[in-house]
Amino acid sequence: MSIKFAKRAAAQILNRGETAIRLLPGSVMDVDKALTKDDVRRLIEKGSIYAVKAKHNASSRSKILKKARAAGRRRGIGRRRGTDKARQGRLWEKKVRSQRRLLKELKLAKKIDTAMFNQFYSHVKGNQYATKANLLLQLREHGVQITEDEVKAINEKVSKEYK
Repeated sequence: MSIKFAKRAAAQILNRGETAIRLLPGSVMDVDKALTKDDVRRLIEKGSIYAVKAKHNASSRSKILKKARAAGRRRGIGRRRGTDKARQGRLWEKKVRSQRRLLKELKLAKKIDTAMFNQFYSHVKGNQYATKANLLLQLREHGVQITEDEVKAINEKVSKEYK
């Protein structure tokens, strides 16, 4: 048929662009005779038609920079974009998740019932407690008997599970 058809068919078969398809110089006549995709497949198997290797972005420099940043380099004032608060990360998420884990463990340990769990859970969601210590204080005021040893045990258990 034509070389143009063979290149287009080879591009479809090899999942590459037409500009990435190459022909061996001595096999132009064979490629010109290809009429079907099966003919083109045979020429690909024979090696008369091939695709150039795909180029990839070299990541060696980025790996070096990433390693330097992990070591604390390249973090100076000149590199910063955004305010300090914008760069702090997700403090609220961290706080809320730790409070929710505490409530969950207390419920599993049968220290609080479902109604109390739901009440305090919604308070946590509403950002009512600044810290986990504040939450514990409120729980104790509502008559929940929790010792410091039990709190430490819960914290150790949670830290093992979520790390």
